[in-house]
Amino acid sequence: MSGRRLGLRKRLALGLFSQLYEQTVERHELSTLFWECTLRCNLACRHCGSDCRTDVVQPDMPLDDFLRVLDEQVTPHVDPRNVLLIFSGGEVLVRDDLERAGREVTRRGYMWGMVTNGLALTAERLASLVASGLRSVSVSLDGFEDAHTYIRRNPHSYERALQAVDNIRKYPDLAYDVITCVTPSMIGRLEEFKQMLIARGIGYWRIFSIFPAGRAADDDALRLSDGQFVEVLDFIRRTRKEGRIDLSYACEGFLGGYEAEVRDHFYMCTAGVSVASIRVNGDISGCTSVRGNYTQGNIYHDDFWDVWQNRFEPFRNREWARKGECADCKVWRFCKGGGMHLRDDCGELMYCHYRKIGG
Repeated sequence: MSGRRLGLRKRLALGLFSQLYEQTVERHELSTLFWECTLRCNLACRHCGSDCRTDVVQPDMPLDDFLRVLDEQVTPHVDPRNVLLIFSGGEVLVRDDLERAGREVTRRGYMWGMVTNGLALTAERLASLVASGLRSVSVSLDGFEDAHTYIRRNPHSYERALQAVDNIRKYPDLAYDVITCVTPSMIGRLEEFKQMLIARGIGYWRIFSIFPAGRAADDDALRLSDGQFVEVLDFIRRTRKEGRIDLSYACEGFLGGYEAEVRDHFYMCTAGVSVASIRVNGDISGCTSVRGNYTQGNIYHDDFWDVWQNRFEPFRNREWARKGECADCKVWRFCKGGGMHLRDDCGELMYCHYRKIGG
């Protein structure tokens, strides 16, 4: 069966999953909380999706402000063992108090992880972070050196990201993955890149495609054609069947017949359903890929838990998004209009994964 078509068996499975999703929305149990601790970065990547309206001199959020919210407005309502905290940026490693932050949240019973470009993740810094309770880390590696350097715009970024992953693998209890934003120049080299990762002992790999937001909004050279996107999904499906490396497509976008074949689960946008974020300026939203256009409150004048319980209607009831190309879509009940981060300020869909596979 073509990956573009939905067979009867998969439609039935997706129907059951959509019912489970509605129950998940109704419960909206917080399981992941992002702390956007800084907007500073040691790179200026071509594809960065950060909110371009945000002042680049926005100061880092003081750690004590985040801990106050955690202590007074989150911990009383959750079991810390069931909520993963993810430190994100910007580039988290520009903060010199990251170890203190890790120790403080670990002392409170939370597991924590981080997302990094790897440029500053030396063996010494990694050891310090692991000693501070680091449990998971994702490192960006966007292909071979030429492709990676083109995106990251730093001649040292490739070698340091590779070294960072090699260092991470020395800690068997540290969960990790390599994240690759695939651009057209890597389409014909994915198999070769996969072999390189396997040869280095890298076991976990996640692939994204670039959507038109932030710096990537006006750079067509970064985005895949429909045919190239299908090639990527076919490559992921083949690789998963081989079983030599744990590869999956990102959690964004409904993928028709590829569902449950290119990742471990059916698609659902968990932003505002089980995932929340606290932005560097205190804004409360879904995952950090969803920028300021869907802010639901702010920790400096709102109670986080009240916002989480009562103000996430745009994330949990997506009927407002049933317009434009989504209005009469035959897979709406499975997709709900795509990821929240793919909606512009007017609520219009910027990027449809299902359409890219010919749906």
